[in-house]
Formats: sequence, structure tokens, C-alpha cells
Amino acid sequence: MGGEEGEERESPLISSVGDPAEEPFKRTGTIWTAMAHIITGVIGAGVLSLAWSTAQLGWVAGPLTIVVFAATTIFSANLLCDCYRSPDPECGPGRNRSYMEAVQLYLGEKRRRICGVFLQESLYGGGIAYTITSAVSARAIQKSNCYHKEGHEASCQYGDTTYMLLFGAVQIVVSQIPDFHNMAWLSIVATIMSFSYSFIGLGLGIAKVIENGVIRGSVGGVSADSIADKLWLVFQALGDIAFSYPYSIILLEIQDTLRSPPPENQNMKKASTGAIFIATFFYLCCGGFGYAAFGSDTPGNLLTGFGFYEPYWLIDFANACIVVHLVGGYQVYSQPLFAFGERWFSEKFPNSGFVNNFYPFKLPLVPAFQLNPFRLCFRTCYVISTTVIAMIFPYFNQVLGVLGALNYWPLAIYFPMEMYFVQKKIGAWTTKWILFQTFSMVCLLVSILALIGSMEGLVVAKLS
Repeated sequence: MGGEEGEERESPLISSVGDPAEEPFKRTGTIWTAMAHIITGVIGAGVLSLAWSTAQLGWVAGPLTIVVFAATTIFSANLLCDCYRSPDPECGPGRNRSYMEAVQLYLGEKRRRICGVFLQESLYGGGIAYTITSAVSARAIQKSNCYHKEGHEASCQYGDTTYMLLFGAVQIVVSQIPDFHNMAWLSIVATIMSFSYSFIGLGLGIAKVIENGVIRGSVGGVSADSIADKLWLVFQALGDIAFSYPYSIILLEIQDTLRSPPPENQNMKKASTGAIFIATFFYLCCGGFGYAAFGSDTPGNLLTGFGFYEPYWLIDFANACIVVHLVGGYQVYSQPLFAFGERWFSEKFPNSGFVNNFYPFKLPLVPAFQLNPFRLCFRTCYVISTTVIAMIFPYFNQVLGVLGALNYWPLAIYFPMEMYFVQKKIGAWTTKWILFQTFSMVCLLVSILALIGSMEGLVVAKLS
């Protein structure tokens, strides 16, 4: 099998599921490139809402909740890493190149279809969230310059529709990157950007705490007019934190880029653990110092809510880094959906030249590349649709909360756990089965509460 991995193949568009005899590319990924992909997917829009989330939960529950979500993410990732090869997780001949392929193999067609609904919705929702966040950050640059020139009391109100359209236009072009195996460079650039604005947000938070001379905030978090209002905010905060760790759905695609030996599952577990430790460190620092700096006045988005006004050029640079990072982050979440759609159409219409044929295309100053008409149309329509929905619901915290709550339990807990039961042949009502199921039910309850709170926030924001 190893001797066949380097062979090139031009058609069909997507290789058949789990066919070890045909390898359309040479796997060259390492732990470091895998970590870059993970960090690109994890440290994204979610990090900017963590100071607000910490403020709703307070000094004890806030950081503790972030750590708990990190631990469950590592737990889920380790279960999924062993699902890549089958039947043996280290040397099995079959490969599950995507989350849905693994679900189909271990759990069957019925649950694969159920999983597919959540998975595609999650990936699609990630594109919407990243479109919203990029527009908010681009608008923040314009507002920052306005505040610098006109003073901090100026109105400086701007819309974000134009920025969403511009981001969508960029994504239409970038979306023509064939797949994960051709975008390691984009993930590396995006990772650098994510570290840049995370450091800036952290640095500004520390500077603000020093300037204030006091650590703001309380154990109980931000107060509310009633217990019900407080619960809505707490539940929404849980949804925002859940959104901050959403990479289980792309884990197997990333693992499929790794070379071996050593076995892919070993390298992926190391990459996952390292990336989550790094992400969690930044999450705790950004969330903690943001809350310490602003207390009850903590903005929903740390770098665009204008808790910070100066130095304005640093705010501009940080928000520019966010936009560049989200260009890559959008692709990390869109590529699996692209692959799914293109695979389905390729299998449905195997004789269609529009779907399966590639044609040489050359633009001035750009190397020649192979253009597929269906890919161009399908990915362009996808980007347009995410942009339109983002324009209808441009609410940062609420959208992140809904997406995080809706997808956390089924995709990060339920399906990985059920596949683990089948793979390890764990019977019902054994000690391990009871412990895992109890843990799953607790996570389900948290997800339901977070979804209720986030939906309430989204409805209120839309109606107001």
C-alpha cells in the first residue's frame, strides 16, 4: 500500500470511500502541519468572545468551564484518532478519510445520515460565523480610525454588509483550492495570524489591568436584572465556549494528510493534545485578562467591542490579522463540505464531463491550473449562500452560541463515543459503558441549556 501512495490520479473527482487500492495523493503531513491545521480551526472567532463568556460565569466557573471543555475535546479527539484506520487503528488497511466515512463504517448507514445532517450544518454554520466575524473586524478597523480622529465620544457607526460581500468575494477565489492537501501554506499563515491577534488581545488586557491598578470582576460574574436573565446569559456563555473547540468534525481530514510511519493515530493524538494545550492557554489568558480589565463592562468581542481605543494602529493590525486568519479558517471548515458535495455528485453522475472533467486554465502572472466547472459553480454558490445568511443574522455572540450548543454533543461526544464502543467491542451495561454514557448525558444536558440560552439571545437581538 505504501508504494501506491505517491501515484497521481486525475479522475474521478473524489476517490471512492475507503478504497485502499487507490491513493490520489502523497501524504507528507507532520505533527507540526497537523497542529497548524488544528490551531487554524480552533483559535478563531471563538477566542474573541471568551472574555465576555468569562464575565457571565465569573472568576471560578469561567476558567473552570474552559478547562473542562478542553479536556472533553482532547478525550473526544483521542477516540476519533483511532477511527482513521480499520480494523486495526495503527496498521489496518482501510482508511476513513472523513468523519462521515468513519460513522458509516462503525455505526451503519442510518446513523451516517443523521450524522451527516449535523456535520454539514456545523461546517456550513462555521462559514457563516467566520463571515460575520471577518466583517465585524473589518468594520472595527474603520471605527478605530474614526475614534482616533474624532474622539472616543464620536458616533462612528458603520454597516458591515460591504465587508461581508468583500469577504465572500475573496472566498470565492480561495475556495478553488482543491483540498486539504494543497492548503498547508494557508493554515500556516492563518496560524501565525491567530497567534498575532491573540497575543495582542492578551497584551492589551494585561496593559489595561496594570493601568487600572485593580483586577475587576467577581466570583458570580456580571449581575442581571433577574435570575432568569442571568441564566440566559450563562447558558449563552456555555454555547460560546463550546464553539471555541469545534474541530472534531475535521480531525480525520487533517489526519489523512499525515505521513507514516509512525502510525497516523499516534501523531494525530500528539498534535491534538499539543494544539489544544496551546489554544487553552490563550483562551484562559484572553478570557481572564479581558474580564480582569473590564469587569461587568466586558465587550462581547474583545477586539471589536472597543474596550480598547488606543493604540489605534495596534487595534487595526489585530483586526487585520483576524480577517486574514478567517480567510484560512473558513477554508478549513468548508473543505470537508466541498469534498462531500463533490463526491456525491461525482458518484451520482459518473459520466458527466461537467462534474468530473478538468480543463487547463491560465491567468496572467498566475501558474496554470486545472479548472473543474462543477467545482467552480458549486463552491461559488456555497460562498454566496453563507454570505447572504450572515447578512441576515449579523449577531456575533448569539450566532456562535447557537452553533456551539447545537453541534457540541452529537459531533464531539455522541458519535465518537459510539464508534469507540463498536471498535473496542464494549458491551452495554459494563462499567466503562455506564461511565461513558453518564458523561454523555451530562454533556447533552449542558448542550440543551446552552442552545436554549443562545436561541433566546438570537431572537432578542433580531427583534430589537
